[in-house]
Amino acid sequence: MSFSIEERGRPNTQDYRVFFKNSDGKYISPFHDVPIYANEAENIFHAIIEVPRWTNAKMEIATGDPLNPLKQDVKKGNLRFVANVFPHKGYIWNYGAIPQTWEDPNHKDSDTGCCGDNDPIDICDIGNKVCSRGEIIKVKVLGTLALIDEGETDWKVIVINTEDPEAGDFNDINDVRRLKPGYLEATVDWFRRYKVPDGKPENQFAFNGDFKDRDFAIQTVKSTHEFWKALITKKSDAGGLNCMNTSVSHSPFCCSAAEAEAVVKSVIDKWFYYDK
Repeated sequence: MSFSIEERGRPNTQDYRVFFKNSDGKYISPFHDVPIYANEAENIFHAIIEVPRWTNAKMEIATGDPLNPLKQDVKKGNLRFVANVFPHKGYIWNYGAIPQTWEDPNHKDSDTGCCGDNDPIDICDIGNKVCSRGEIIKVKVLGTLALIDEGETDWKVIVINTEDPEAGDFNDINDVRRLKPGYLEATVDWFRRYKVPDGKPENQFAFNGDFKDRDFAIQTVKSTHEFWKALITKKSDAGGLNCMNTSVSHSPFCCSAAEAEAVVKSVIDKWFYYDK
C-alpha cells in the first residue's frame, strides 16, 4: 500500500494544505482512510508525519476540514510556530499521529482522570531518519507518556520507524533508555516547557511523568481505535470533526472518489496557489 501527497498553497501561509492520495491517485483522508495497521499480527502501525524533526511549524491533521489535509495551526490569527526552548531545536523527533484513532473528549480515562483531547493519538518517532512532511511510515510502538494538556489527556506514543537500521534493537521503552540515554528525559522536558514561551504554564503529566511500557502503549492505541470506530459510524458525536472518507464503506460519511475530488477542487479554487 502506497500513498502520495499534493501540496496546495504557499508554505508558511494560512492557505497552505497538504492533501493525500492513495496508490490509485485518488484523494483520501489521512485521518480516516489510511489504515491504522501496517501489520496487525505484529502490531505494526501506520503513522502520519505532521512535523519533521528539528522544524518548528505546528502542522497538524485538519480534523475539522473535509478530507483532513495537513495545515498549519493558527492562534490569534497568526500561524503557529513552536519556540526553540533551550537546549532543544524545534521538535526533537518526527512528530505525527496514528490514523484511525481518536482520543474521545467524552471519555474520562481511568488512569489519567481526564478526558481525551479530540484528536488522533500522537506519536514521537525516535528513528534516525528526518522524515518529510506528510510522509506515512510504519512504526513499532515502544511506550507512551501521558501528557495532561490544559486538563485533557494527550497521549504521546514513542515509536520507531520499522525501516530504521536500528529498529531491531528497540522493542520496549527500556531499550530507548538504554540505547539513547537522555532522550526520554529530554522528551519530558520538551513537553513540559514548550508552551511556556507563549505565556502558558508548564504542562503536567500522569504517572509522575514516567513512561508506560510497550504493552500499555499498544493497548492505549487500540482503545483509541475503538473510539474512532464509534466516531466514523456515527455512534459517537463528531462535534466539529469532519468524518468524510472514501474507504469505510459502512460509514455514513463515506463518499465517492469523484465527490472527494470535487471537495478538493472547491477548496483550492478559492486560492491563488503556488505549485512547486
